[in-house]
Amino acid sequence: MSRVRRFVPFLLLTTLIACGGADGVGGVTADGSSSDDAEVPDVVTCPTGQALCGGSCIDVTENDSDCGGCGQACTGAQHCAASVCRDSAIEHVVLIVEENHTFDTYFGRYCQAPAGSNPTCTAGPSCCERAPDTEPHGASPIVLDDASNFATDRDHQQACEVLQIDGGKMDNYVTGASGADKCLGTGPSCSSTNNFALAGAGTVGTYWSMADNGALADRYFQPIAGGTSSNNMYLAIAHYQFTDNRAMPDAIGCLLNCSVDAVCLSSTKTKYQGRTTIADLILNAGKAFTVYADGYAQAVSAGYGNCPNIASNCQYSEFTHPVAYQACRYDASDIPFAYYAQFADGPHVVDYSQLAEDVANNKLPNFAYVKALTTHNEHPNVSNITDGVAFVQGVIQTITQSSYASSTLILLTWDEGGGFYDHVAPPASIDTDDTGAPVPYGTRVPLLAIGPFAKKGAISHVTMEHSSIVRFLEYNFVGPVGQLGYNDAKVANIGSVLDPAKTGIRIPE
Repeated sequence: MSRVRRFVPFLLLTTLIACGGADGVGGVTADGSSSDDAEVPDVVTCPTGQALCGGSCIDVTENDSDCGGCGQACTGAQHCAASVCRDSAIEHVVLIVEENHTFDTYFGRYCQAPAGSNPTCTAGPSCCERAPDTEPHGASPIVLDDASNFATDRDHQQACEVLQIDGGKMDNYVTGASGADKCLGTGPSCSSTNNFALAGAGTVGTYWSMADNGALADRYFQPIAGGTSSNNMYLAIAHYQFTDNRAMPDAIGCLLNCSVDAVCLSSTKTKYQGRTTIADLILNAGKAFTVYADGYAQAVSAGYGNCPNIASNCQYSEFTHPVAYQACRYDASDIPFAYYAQFADGPHVVDYSQLAEDVANNKLPNFAYVKALTTHNEHPNVSNITDGVAFVQGVIQTITQSSYASSTLILLTWDEGGGFYDHVAPPASIDTDDTGAPVPYGTRVPLLAIGPFAKKGAISHVTMEHSSIVRFLEYNFVGPVGQLGYNDAKVANIGSVLDPAKTGIRIPE
């Protein structure tokens, strides 16, 4: 083969030396053979930002295995950005989990695109679907406000939610499904006019403003149809643990120790041994983790094995609002980490009041899980929405008015849809239960990204669920994703709600 002397730019020659020639002189010919000739051989020219590694052109600008050059792997939680291994600029993540509202319920009148139009744009309320004016059987929505939220619970047991979803038809919320979640002979019906309820700006306008100034995901689903506790578990382990609320943590604050509540609970006390959670991965990576649980201090004062005390600041009377009054107790089943032996009643679970103290004393952990007391977590029948919004605002202000404002991502989501109507069908199952049966997804719930790392005004259409947050925490603080081996290895990351210009590294979608 004849050889022609060629001029090779210095940058390309550098790439060849790094990735092609063993001795820094020879290169890689077009057929992949090496040469030690003094003349520069024929070469494979890779596009800008790529290098020839092992005979293939590899992106060395964002490839963790070949960052800046062939075989130069990033380690730990560092990721490749502009050909350099870097730490994420997100040093702290504060996750706030409220309860029992679907995407339509809170954002169905914020979004402006017609229902079913499936917009592809991603900027502002014109790029997400408005809730329909009538549900499939023709019923119109009621107004969701503090009064109608507090008036009644909605049936949100798995059996009922599966009937409501009706194979993706989303048509049995108001009529068409029989059955009720009954306690002491009474309870909400599976189908009810109360289920199709939409809140306006006067009730949830604060959340709409958070979407305007942050980012909103409109394809974020509860990972399992059914009640609160079963969905919360995905925020700890990204996998099915039980259905509805069939297990209660064997820990301080177990409501099975309260006779008034235990009558309506068919749960068993549970303490999982030897199961790894996202908190374990974070701690093993040398990072810090804390649960800030509202009312935990008063539960501790009651002692293990006892019914947790009624919160001293309970706003409800035992005589005028007896159901809400009983809900003024810390509920350990709202804390997924309380189910695991390594965290139950340990030093990583503290009272919510300590959040402000830790922020003031420069002790904010890398991952903070924040949970309100039931009477201000927006749960229907025991909380009004305004109190929930105020709690969320308090958490956000604690962070944004501190030295942590520039280094913290705040994520706000809701555990599950609570039996409320939503018009978007859930995706196909990706998880299985203990018998190998598919775990059915529930309805959409909102996910908001708040703070300097949020992609301002963005609407994400990427399909996500609670395990997506776990996958993000792995990527941001630990390194490789999918280490739990469950849904965290299957779902999308949350990069679609984050601004890559601010995060320091690109968070995948």
